[in-house]
Amino acid sequence: MEIGSFIKLQRVKKGMTQEELAEGIVSMSYLSKIENLRTEASPEVISMLCTRLGIELDSETNITIKEKCEQWFNMLFEVNDKDEIIERFNELNELMTLVRSDSLMLFEIHKIRYFIVLKQYDNALEQINSLNEVSGTFDNLHLFYWYKFKGNYAFFNNEYNQAMKSFKLAEDKINQIHLSDSEVADLQYTIAVTHSKLLNTLEVIEYSNKAIDIFQKEYNFLRCAQCHILLGISYRRIKMYEKAIKHYNLAKHLGELNKNNTIIQLTNQNLGYLYSAIGDSKEAIKHYLNAIDSEEVGLNERLIATTNLIKEYYRIYNFEKALEVIEKAKELLDLAKNNVFYELYYYIIHSYIYAINEQYDQFTTLVIEDLIPYLKKHKDHGNLILFSNMVAKHFESVGKYKDSVKYYKLANLTYEEIVNL
Repeated sequence: MEIGSFIKLQRVKKGMTQEELAEGIVSMSYLSKIENLRTEASPEVISMLCTRLGIELDSETNITIKEKCEQWFNMLFEVNDKDEIIERFNELNELMTLVRSDSLMLFEIHKIRYFIVLKQYDNALEQINSLNEVSGTFDNLHLFYWYKFKGNYAFFNNEYNQAMKSFKLAEDKINQIHLSDSEVADLQYTIAVTHSKLLNTLEVIEYSNKAIDIFQKEYNFLRCAQCHILLGISYRRIKMYEKAIKHYNLAKHLGELNKNNTIIQLTNQNLGYLYSAIGDSKEAIKHYLNAIDSEEVGLNERLIATTNLIKEYYRIYNFEKALEVIEKAKELLDLAKNNVFYELYYYIIHSYIYAINEQYDQFTTLVIEDLIPYLKKHKDHGNLILFSNMVAKHFESVGKYKDSVKYYKLANLTYEEIVNL
């Protein structure tokens, strides 16, 4: 990292103006030239500026920091221990405030990913905004991670088109820098996931296969399993069910070999989707039941499986079983009160309670006033089609044909939107 960029970043982080940093050392215009890499200052000037910023120039410590940074960067994945990630971050953050390190800019950029892993999305956005001022000084390596992590932020805010733009900009940098094969594969997998959200099925298959080729060579079987799940989803969408089942079973096998309950649960979840789609409720229910048994996966994943099981029992008119699962879902919902996904599952679970108990006034009010607006806002097309059709069918059964047509139309328009994505 260029010393001018380093000084500018530290000044901005400490909330100092150019005037405050330059006073008694150099003119403001000269400091501006240093920060924007338009001149090279003498070692004496650099030393005085760093002293005012409270930073040491220590090459030996810099080497140690670089090694520690690389270890921390490699930990920034959802599956790793959050307490250890936080502990390493605090250690590095303290070192960075005391010693001038060439790794500082990469550390600051990786903070975006750090906050995303911890689900601190407001902090991630604040970090993006704080780095915008110095982003003009980024080299190609910095830009790769800058684009990638901005894409991560957009993805987790459901802004999939914006995320894709950022990921493609990161991809454009690959041939200009030295990256490990695993880093390239991670971006390819991330692009595949984003294409999946955008329902670009052929692109999902292309990028999943690129990533899986690398993960196989590195014996990274968990990442292979994630790719197999993506491929299974894609083949299910284009109704190549045998291929989909093959990829899901490969993913499940790899999950079992690695004793990874998240992979196993996700595979069962998707096998449930597949068998439900082809009308095999018995197989769908079997896999949904397998998916909800594990207490080692997250609440969100367990609630997805539980609500899917409710939907399947409701679809085959087994209301007694549906109500049994609803009681289990309510227990999980109580544990999820402080989570961002609580609202969605509350609406879904209570919609089915009202529908099964024939409390149609409560059902239509909840679905029309709360659930459908929520689903539109979050672009949850699958549930929007399902519940629009449920409301339409109810109105049709009671002779409210105008209302019925309105919600059948909403379901059809949503389906067309999916097809045209």
